[in-house]
Amino acid sequence: MSVATLDGSLPVAVDARDEVPAPAMTPRTRALLQGPIVATLLRMAWPNVLVMVAQAATGLIETWFVAKLGTDALAGMALVFPGVMLMQMISAGAMGGGISSAIARALGGGRRDQADALVMHALIINIALGVTCSVIMLAFGRPIYRALGGEGAALEAALAYSNVVFAGNVLLWLLNGFASVIRGTGNMLVPALVICAGVVVLIPLSPVLIFGLGPFPALGIAGGGAALLVFYAAGTAVLTWYILSGRNLARLRPSRLSWPLFRDILGVGAVAAVTSVQTNVIIALATALVAAAGGAAAAAGYGTAARLEYLLIPLVFGLGAPLVAMVGTNIGAGQRERALRIAMAGGAVAFVITGAVGIAAAVWPHAWISLFSADPQVLAAGADYLRIVGPTYGFFGLALALYFASQGAGRLFWPLTAGFLRMLVAIGGGWLALRATGSLSWLFAALALGLFLHGVTLLVAIGSGAWFRRPAHGPSAVPS
Repeated sequence: MSVATLDGSLPVAVDARDEVPAPAMTPRTRALLQGPIVATLLRMAWPNVLVMVAQAATGLIETWFVAKLGTDALAGMALVFPGVMLMQMISAGAMGGGISSAIARALGGGRRDQADALVMHALIINIALGVTCSVIMLAFGRPIYRALGGEGAALEAALAYSNVVFAGNVLLWLLNGFASVIRGTGNMLVPALVICAGVVVLIPLSPVLIFGLGPFPALGIAGGGAALLVFYAAGTAVLTWYILSGRNLARLRPSRLSWPLFRDILGVGAVAAVTSVQTNVIIALATALVAAAGGAAAAAGYGTAARLEYLLIPLVFGLGAPLVAMVGTNIGAGQRERALRIAMAGGAVAFVITGAVGIAAAVWPHAWISLFSADPQVLAAGADYLRIVGPTYGFFGLALALYFASQGAGRLFWPLTAGFLRMLVAIGGGWLALRATGSLSWLFAALALGLFLHGVTLLVAIGSGAWFRRPAHGPSAVPS
């Protein structure tokens, strides 16, 4: 690599890789800008995959403990679970992606002061959103859960759990916010270690607080919520210490508030929150269509099969967080072609992994469905869905990976558009197919077509340079 000098001291880049000022080129940033793409991506991905597995296991284990309290407690927890998961998806995946993207672009452009200022802005955003969600759920939890079908003892159990969890909801937002700050620097290991260590503590803590032990009273289902808050608080404390200690590339320190910096985060995070809702809406509406056409057993079969689709989301998130950091850093450094290669490589990896899962499910559908039910109608509907839709799961994984890459680029128009296209084809087309044929198989075909178009639309748009058809995401000036 050739380098010219001015006055014998100041290096002037003649290679795109030298666009980052030398003082900002830490080893981690250098790896994001110059390291082998696939190897770097996979090395950064494995801690996130570990976190996703740990968190999924924790949810199943906590549900198992709550089930010991009886059917009403289990039903109550089921009413609260979608809201908790939505908070998790938005705070970690959507708004968290906006935070990681903004910090990665700032560091990639050598703007360390701006990266530091973004930490303060991220903190304020997450506190505001966490408090807002708490107020809504504490004030309107009863009518919300009643509208979802909760009544009697199940409704009271839902409120007992929900009121505890959402009273400390801001802790979840802070935990995921600070984890996203650290991931934005390319450091995936520290958040993974903190969250996995918390999971190790949470597993024995949940039954202690639910059933009581020694000096700890039996709190019932509320004990499960209290254990979660302890986990969130401890994880937040450790990540806060890590950032304040100066070990993180982006530091938390007082800075003047600036709307452009809020916009850097919200411009990605708020739009990404819409895409986080799209998958849930599609599955909910498809469930309603299946139930209307085939009855409760068919709906149960579809819902059971669709759980596999939900499991693909955290799997791809393991790749997604590194994609946000790598693409964002390279966009910030002006390395557009490398950023695009990273997105395509991540999409290819996600396509292969999720495609393999989908094809296996299509070939052996009963292996998955029979884990949850032995009812012949449930098995038939679920197997029909997996045989038709499973082979297109690779396109779902491709779309998810390119969505995360687009977060890193700060360009979410096409992920949002492709998501609405999928919704139109899957639900609108599925409804028309049911009206015309009365066959669930044609509804499932519409769902499969929606996944295919979702992935292909993003691949064509991003691959043809959609990110760069208007001025690149300009850096915001750091307030003086």
